[in-house]
Amino acid sequence: MADRRQVLRIGAVAAATPVLAGGIASPALAGDAVTGAHTIDTGTAAGFTGTGSGGGGRPGTPLIVGHRGASGYRPEHTLASYELAARLGADYMEPDLVITSDGVLVCRHEPEIGGTTDVGSRPEFADRKRTVTLDGVSVTGWFTHDFTLAELKTLRATERIPSIRQRNTLYDGRYQVPTFQEVLDLRKRLTRELGRDVGVIPETKHPTYFAALGLGLEKPLVTVLRRNGLDKRGAKIVVQSFESANLRDLAGEHRLQVPLVFLTSASGTPYHDPRSYADYLTPKGLSELAEYVDFLGPEKNQIIPRNADGTLGTPTALVANAHAAGIKVVPYTFRAENSFLPAELRVGADPTAYGKAIDEQVTFLRTGIDGLFTDNPDIGVVARATVAA
Repeated sequence: MADRRQVLRIGAVAAATPVLAGGIASPALAGDAVTGAHTIDTGTAAGFTGTGSGGGGRPGTPLIVGHRGASGYRPEHTLASYELAARLGADYMEPDLVITSDGVLVCRHEPEIGGTTDVGSRPEFADRKRTVTLDGVSVTGWFTHDFTLAELKTLRATERIPSIRQRNTLYDGRYQVPTFQEVLDLRKRLTRELGRDVGVIPETKHPTYFAALGLGLEKPLVTVLRRNGLDKRGAKIVVQSFESANLRDLAGEHRLQVPLVFLTSASGTPYHDPRSYADYLTPKGLSELAEYVDFLGPEKNQIIPRNADGTLGTPTALVANAHAAGIKVVPYTFRAENSFLPAELRVGADPTAYGKAIDEQVTFLRTGIDGLFTDNPDIGVVARATVAA
């Protein structure tokens, strides 16, 4: 499995009106996901507990995290995508955080926005296109840190993978790039409307890169959380990063009180870190992580690797080892299309068609994971209910 910098090299970098309750086309009906208020357990030490409709509100119920919102159904990192995720039953909405030239946190998958907005069609910004070195990789495009918030707000979001999610292109040009504050405002409204505490799990994207530009993510993140009264244990806020140094800084220097998630790739190292992800995931490494990390967010193949023929293999010991260290495990990313599924769960030859995505998530949930990140939160809710039945 490619590490994150290899993904950049193959082009993945470039690759808010309210959502109506009706008209949601998905492989699991929205009615299966939205069944009313949930009981929220805020008494756990980490405050990161799934209580979706499929779990009946029991402490320890696996989490369903709406990965970039409900990005299987709407362009990712838009208020429409986040809202749909919550309405489909996600316990948490997941925004990736980058920053503008005037220091405002905004929600994009990467600092490069040519693949997720219409900036390439805007002649007034043609001269902003340039090449930067992003975590050691040369990337050409348009970057959030070259725009003020006011300038970014003139752009409109587009589907990142239109060749796979052609239906999502229906919504191209409809939604702005949201700020992190706007996501927290959405959380507040949805918590009131849905009668349950909707969580937010932001990821700091490329924190070392932004720090080198004098645009560190840590202080703005902590400031926004504290301004909203959300930097406290028991709040439905969790912060995640692929860089352990970023998490240590948040826990140490910034005294962040909310739970932290260390994200890992199946290969490679965190940027500017001599220690490999594999080394962090040894029993000794996990014990050290447990000093400042509450959760592990591994790539899902680190839980169940794939065989040479693309089928699911034998589960690893990672879940058991993490639990032994006192760390919970929430892997990423579960998607419905055949192109993302193991070979035995694909249906037909069309890579864009839905396969047996529920079956995949059920299989992983039965390894004892504590939740999952999915582009299709309704599928996650159904899979969770299936395992609990």
